[in-house]
Amino acid sequence: MYETILYERTDAVLKITLNRPDRYNAFNQTMHSELADAFKNAAKDDEVRAVILTGAGKAFCSGQDLKEVKDNPNRNLADSLRNNYNPLILNIRKLEKPVICGLNGVAAGAGMSLALACDLRIASEQASMLQAFVNIGLITDSGSTWILPRLLGYHKAFEICSTGRTIKADEALRLNLIDEIVEHEKLDQFTMELAQKYASAPTKAIGALKRLLNKGMAATLDETLDYEAYLQEVCSKTEDYKEGVAAFNEKRKAQFKGR
Repeated sequence: MYETILYERTDAVLKITLNRPDRYNAFNQTMHSELADAFKNAAKDDEVRAVILTGAGKAFCSGQDLKEVKDNPNRNLADSLRNNYNPLILNIRKLEKPVICGLNGVAAGAGMSLALACDLRIASEQASMLQAFVNIGLITDSGSTWILPRLLGYHKAFEICSTGRTIKADEALRLNLIDEIVEHEKLDQFTMELAQKYASAPTKAIGALKRLLNKGMAATLDETLDYEAYLQEVCSKTEDYKEGVAAFNEKRKAQFKGR
């Protein structure tokens, strides 16, 4: 179906794998187009209730494929961001289903931004991150200048972006750039089990929560309280809410259907 990614659905879990291992899963135009299509399909497919994003081979994603840049010296970087990278980051953030990053190796440049856009990041002990842009005379992009100060504060975000240094998994965990470290050989199993838990959760409530947290990062308390009230009423109309209340009263485990 695709040339540069793998798209595999197991029950309610969709696994998207960046699949250019010979280029350390670097972005090229084909990958951008295919990822856009994959996340569009994930949003439309009601059978998909959780998404895993990972990489094939040694790397998660090494950022932009600089060979493509060399072959196209007149490439407009602003257009590339507006047409490719920015929509991808927004597709992940706006997808009202949990997106779990299985960080299997290095995430560099836009690859780190891609990982940060996910809702949860589970890292192999062999994983690492770096904002490599400064090493080729560019600024950090693809949303990391918005996400990193919120995760780390201004000064640590500046240090990481301005030095382009490598952050290994243990430091990334201390900084809250990742949520958990697992043994490399167990990464796929761990992320799948986590995704399956989310796939059996009340999907519409998870989606609304994601929307609310995104909005809350840039809203006032008054605005957030009002939006909470609105979305709570929306969630109260779902079948999963009725099932959750019934299960509580009947002292049994809820069987959520994502509706």
